[in-house]
Amino acid sequence: MLSAESAALIRATLPAVGGALDEITTRFYNTMFAERPELLDGMFNRGNQASGAQRRALAGAIAAYAGALLADPDTRPDALLARITHKHASVGVTDDQYTIVHKYLFAAIAEVLGDAVTPDVAAAWDEVYWLMAGALIAQEARLYQDAQVEPGRTWRQWTIVERREETPDTVSFLLRPADGAPAPRARAGQYVSVRIQMPDGVHQLRQYSLSSAPCEDLRRITVKRVHGDGVPDGEVSNFLYAQGRPGDELTCSAPFGDVVLDDAGTPLVLVSAGIGTTPMVGMLEHLAATGSTRPVLVLHADRSPAEHALRADANRLVDHLPRARAVFWYEHPGAEEQGARVGLMDLSATDIPGGATAYLCGPLPFMRAVRGQLLHAGILARNIHYEVFGPDLWLADDTS
Repeated sequence: MLSAESAALIRATLPAVGGALDEITTRFYNTMFAERPELLDGMFNRGNQASGAQRRALAGAIAAYAGALLADPDTRPDALLARITHKHASVGVTDDQYTIVHKYLFAAIAEVLGDAVTPDVAAAWDEVYWLMAGALIAQEARLYQDAQVEPGRTWRQWTIVERREETPDTVSFLLRPADGAPAPRARAGQYVSVRIQMPDGVHQLRQYSLSSAPCEDLRRITVKRVHGDGVPDGEVSNFLYAQGRPGDELTCSAPFGDVVLDDAGTPLVLVSAGIGTTPMVGMLEHLAATGSTRPVLVLHADRSPAEHALRADANRLVDHLPRARAVFWYEHPGAEEQGARVGLMDLSATDIPGGATAYLCGPLPFMRAVRGQLLHAGILARNIHYEVFGPDLWLADDTS
């Protein structure tokens, strides 16, 4: 798929480009937003821009894709892009925006690397970019088709029908389509984007997992506010927590997300920490609603029982499922969960079912540590799936 001439040039220049990717992506975003500020209004997450998370994720994706092309030039490593395409579809990315990104990204490459970017080198990286962009565009087209929405027009109004306080910092919203039409099809584990107009007039998007079974026209999202004065960090979650009330309308995307509950009969291990419990409870509700008899092991770590969002739901669903059990870890135990373990999650004394499929959600360091423990317990790497909130920095960190 990658021409032999380009492969040789990419192999020769990848160390230089890879080493400069952080500077390249920084310049790329700064220039693009200076000239196209409308992209920050309802498309890009300015919190991720401020933290540098989006820049690191983009650099990691480019380096990983180029490396995969070099490892096997005759194939296009589209599987690497699945997570990106779901996120793109959830925020309404369209084909024409790849041309905009190309313009500013390649200008940044030329500015940072200077004379090292000969016409031949530029052409080789151009080939990599359009192979990657073409794969993204094709996958996103299929996602839009499957979701039965026009490309870029994934938005719909939903009415808040109930607000439920889960913990002092977490609230759930039960939503119904405002137009009364059926809810779009969803799968357990998926998320929706929520688009909010902030007080300064700029629209911002954030993704929230469906924390209820996706088989009803009523859908639930669970939102944890972020403490601290850092703006724009946590601005959407804090706004929803403070302002969201029954009767209000939210603008939500169709459901997307590549980490979804499979329908096999193998044992399940659902592992989470903090607000990472949300997709796991959604999966549990789906299992209960469908009468599943699969063995299910629920593992969750939190600061305390009082801060464990959806704890009552998790316990209720585990009790409902005939072959489910749960183990909780708390840094600060409480009387609400007398059988819980103390401290950080440690699986050395936990019986992990053989042949299981595991789903992980929580802070990246937590998921890295737990993944290692699951591998040690005998779960195959291909059977461990993870979900992250925000840009996927796992890949970025692996390529840094």
